[in-house]
Amino acid sequence: MAITARELAQAEGLGLSLIAGAAAADRDITWAHPIELADPTPYLSGGELVMTTGINIGIDEQTQFDYVARLAAAGTAALAVDTGTTLTEVPAGVRAAGNELGVPVLEVPPSTPFIAITRMVIDALKADELRAVQRVVDGQEVLARATLRGGIPGVVEALAERLEGTVLVVGTDGTVLAAAGTEQDRLFAVLADGAQSPAARRGGAYVTGDADGYVTVQNLRAAQPLRGRLAVRTGVPMSNAERLLVAHAVSLISIALEKPAGVAEAEQRLRTAVTRGVLRGSGLVDDGVLRYFGFEPHADVVVALLHDVGPMLTAEQDLGRLLAAAGPYLMTPVGEGIVIVVPGAERRRIDSLASGPAHPPTGGVSDAVSVDDIPVGLEQARIAAQAHPGRLAAFAELGTFGVLLGGRSAAELRVLAAPLTPLEAELVGTLEAYLRRNGHLEAAATDLRIHRHTMRHRMRRIAALLADDVDAVDTRVRLWLAIRARQLLSERQPSALPPNGGGLSR
Repeated sequence: MAITARELAQAEGLGLSLIAGAAAADRDITWAHPIELADPTPYLSGGELVMTTGINIGIDEQTQFDYVARLAAAGTAALAVDTGTTLTEVPAGVRAAGNELGVPVLEVPPSTPFIAITRMVIDALKADELRAVQRVVDGQEVLARATLRGGIPGVVEALAERLEGTVLVVGTDGTVLAAAGTEQDRLFAVLADGAQSPAARRGGAYVTGDADGYVTVQNLRAAQPLRGRLAVRTGVPMSNAERLLVAHAVSLISIALEKPAGVAEAEQRLRTAVTRGVLRGSGLVDDGVLRYFGFEPHADVVVALLHDVGPMLTAEQDLGRLLAAAGPYLMTPVGEGIVIVVPGAERRRIDSLASGPAHPPTGGVSDAVSVDDIPVGLEQARIAAQAHPGRLAAFAELGTFGVLLGGRSAAELRVLAAPLTPLEAELVGTLEAYLRRNGHLEAAATDLRIHRHTMRHRMRRIAALLADDVDAVDTRVRLWLAIRARQLLSERQPSALPPNGGGLSR
């Protein structure tokens, strides 16, 4: 903050006294200007501390009042009156005008030269400029870190936070690429209206606004072609430091939009390798590499396994484009599906993938797990996908069986599936239908498209092979858990199934 009249009155060594206009004594002083004209206003731009020896302020109270009134109309921050040259005290008319018109009046003792006051004001202004430069430097560092961790969305969010405003990045087709702040809809409407302005039609940057805000629109380009626009809305006009910060954000975003295709392809290959590394277990990927892709080590993440994605290369490109526009992500193909990892607080991004395309993918989504436990998250996503085929299911929906099976090792799953060992595949399928129908023979037979007598015969064989009562509650729970464990084991390691083939029914 620049210096004020109140602070000058409190400054050691000057000996100034605030004798009038104290209610307005906290306005910033933009310059100190000694001037002896009866009407100095043609030489003032507002915000100055006017310093006078009183030669031309008038000899009667009305003239003195009018002198201060002219200063007030010009936006003068304060008046300093010397009492050691022409005057021995500040005239009554000046005091009265200062109190009535809100112009702080400082009494300057004979021992204080105007140059000392000027130096104090200039030193304060320099210090304020240095602080502004430091704020710009700090802000640039924040935006640079945000770029590394979150790409364009990270820059936009950091800029909105620093400006306490709303920021949008839109492509040349009007698509919102990234947004942050509380007035996004309002800013988008202003941006759409401003697209018809002469400056916008010429392809230039422009400033506009709405009823209670200020909007700045900048072009995004690192080379000649226009890549999009950055729009910023603030409640008050931006300072010079804030405008510099916006310019820095424009540069960062433009460079990101102009990233060469070769670099983007190499980055995607690295992203795939990193994703495969974390899927194999913790400790296989360097923390710095994780941070490069926007993930803090040991932070919570959500893992999604998507099926029905269509042609793999096309799916990777489409999903990557959607994910990159919203923040950090990891992604890799796994079998016929795609695994995606996003920060734990951004589960909604996975939901948006399922609701966006004309033929949305199916699969499963894990609970929030640590980066170190991403393999566990993948198992949870697999369990959810298998439990609710045909849609994107959440592991949290599965309840008890999800908790019991989630993250189990292959050895543990084999132990849980062991009660089914005596049964061949056909009988395991029969048992699953029977348990799914809560022991209702005719309903299970209908599901399997077999006669009820065949169903009854098979159930007698199952009971004999298992040497157990399949109608007992404990037995049913154990067998249902065994079926689920065997299904998961077949998904993870088909070769680890016992010779009877796993008995999976579809």
